[in-house]
Amino acid sequence: MATDSTTSKVFREGFVEADGFRVRYLEAGEGEPLVVLHGGGGLRHYTSHDMLAETRRVILLEAPGFGASPANERSETPADLANALAAAVKNLGIETYDLWGTSFGGKIALWLAVQHPDAVRALVLVGPAAIRLDQAPPNPFVLYAHPERQAEQPPPPPEVVEKQRALTRRLLGPLRDEDLEARMAELSTPVLVVFGTLDTVMPPELGRHYKELLPNCNLVFLYDAAHEADADRPEAFVSLVNDFLGRHEVFVIKEGSDLINR
Repeated sequence: MATDSTTSKVFREGFVEADGFRVRYLEAGEGEPLVVLHGGGGLRHYTSHDMLAETRRVILLEAPGFGASPANERSETPADLANALAAAVKNLGIETYDLWGTSFGGKIALWLAVQHPDAVRALVLVGPAAIRLDQAPPNPFVLYAHPERQAEQPPPPPEVVEKQRALTRRLLGPLRDEDLEARMAELSTPVLVVFGTLDTVMPPELGRHYKELLPNCNLVFLYDAAHEADADRPEAFVSLVNDFLGRHEVFVIKEGSDLINR
């Protein structure tokens, strides 16, 4: 089970069989389901997850090939991995859900949404890696603007880190994926794209590409936040996401809001 030092919310661990994989997940809360896909560093549990689980059923999926699962040689493309995770959600008895993907998980979430548009009610992308400026990650690789706010989470063993990196590098593919971008242009699902203004991994200027490509896209810059924007500013992020998921097409960011500009 996963807990955060700032909250009593407990996520229970479970496993579901899907597409030949045994997929691990963490789950808490009740209500409308929100499925969360992690970045290339693996599954992390944040205060933002706990806060969202106060009103929603939050499910953190661990992609096959991450964590303690065996190396994933079967998923040849990000579309394959997205289909496996879509099958995992369906095998949990969930037919429709909101979907949130961060960084590498943002690209997988987009592939899931374009292949299963009837399943995904709304999509949240945080620092998505579907469109990139550079093949090489920045050095240093800065996840947080405020590491002092993060709860202690033990790092995975070196062999797990390397396994995850290899899978992420293989499935990220080119800087621009023409097939995915063509399908993004046909996606009518409401999308919220969030970039931290201090993100050096996926710079905020990438946001304009998502705004241009996605027909139903809301682009928001979260101030004083880096790559893991939801971890840096959980209260602001959760307020933003709850508002978006509750209102979809009528969602509006008010200029000067103290939630995103303080």
